Amino acid sequence: MFRTSDIVLIAVMVSAAALTYKAKREAEEQLASVQKIEAQIRYEEDTIDLLKADWSLLTQPSRLQKLAETYKSQLALEPVNARQIVGIDDLPAKPLNIEDLSSQRLGGMADNSGKGPADGKDPVVTGAIVQ
Repeated sequence: MFRTSDIVLIAVMVSAAALTYKAKREAEEQLASVQKIEAQIRYEEDTIDLLKADWSLLTQPSRLQKLAETYKSQLALEPVNARQIVGIDDLPAKPLNIEDLSSQRLGGMADNSGKGPADGKDPVVTGAIVQ
């Protein structure tokens, strides 16, 4: 009734249908995950827009002025005087102290005798600073 070639062709068609179904299901899963991520991005963008609007409301100069007047005694706020603002040339110079590092012993590396250090310590010098 069925020839061998018919059975082989039916098996090929069934496996092709199974592979097509599997590929379709994986594509739908990927599409669902992409849509989920896009929804999260839209949510985050909306949250950012809301926070920007909230920030602009909170930093309105009229609101800050009212808060400054309300809490003036607690914050000890005073208007800025013109003499409080200075240029870079008016700032005092920081004293510069440079240490002479050439006279310090550098561990085992400073020993030029070739025999190693006399104190029995390892002659390997690391990047550690020893004082």
